[in-house]
Order: sequence, then structure tokens, then C-alpha cells
Amino acid sequence: MADNDPPSAKELSQFAENLLQKVQENFEDLTDKLSLQMDEMGERINDLEKHVAGLMAEAGIENTSEDSEQTEEIKET
Repeated sequence: MADNDPPSAKELSQFAENLLQKVQENFEDLTDKLSLQMDEMGERINDLEKHVAGLMAEAGIENTSEDSEQTEEIKET
């Protein structure tokens, strides 16, 4: 087959299948990375909340029940 011959339907099909497989693998990799980063951010937020609560306790400031409810709503999402 010469270089300028059009590809066959089988070759095009195989090319498309390989391309879709690569796209799927890249999507899965990105999804895994995003999930990991979201988990890390959640842990950081929880740590920040604990530190803020500790600082508030040191300063003699009490958390209102409204603040606690908002924090619980955030954790649930």
C-alpha cells in the first residue's frame, strides 16, 4: 500500500478505538487525581476548623449553635 492510499475502514476503526481508550485512561487518571485532591482539601478544612475552635476557646469566645450547624452542613456535602 502506498503512503498516499486512504486508510481502510478497519484501520480507521482501530485508530478510533485506540484514541478512545487513551481518552478514557486519561479521564480516569484525572478523576483519581481530583478525588485525591478533594480528600486532602477536606482534611485541611477539618484541621482548620479544629484550629479555629481551639483559638476561639483560648480567646474565650464560644461557638454559637448556629455556627455548629453550619459546620455540620458543610461536612455533610
